[in-house]
Amino acid sequence: MIVSFEKEYLRDLYEKGKTTDKKHRFQPDIAKRYRERIKTLESAERIEDLFTINSLNYEVLKGDKAGISSIRVNNQYRIEFTVTDNGAEPIVSVCNILELSNHYK
Repeated sequence: MIVSFEKEYLRDLYEKGKTTDKKHRFQPDIAKRYRERIKTLESAERIEDLFTINSLNYEVLKGDKAGISSIRVNNQYRIEFTVTDNGAEPIVSVCNILELSNHYK
């Protein structure tokens, strides 16, 4: 799949392993696992390939986040993204990395 990023700090976190934005700083372990998860998204050929990887806890969100999917970085964080099927190869647009204790706010 093709992965794009909606926000610059998400791209920096993937490419550099850290962000220059002070508001979006993460522990090195979280950054490492985030990068691994993005690589997993890139290596998948179809969104259905993510269903079989239990550690991702892939889910389609409901309510005010309808149309957004998520996978887990670890027990504390998840990556939210949208999927657009352009016919040839799905495009995943990473929207957010979110701490689960804050996701109901």
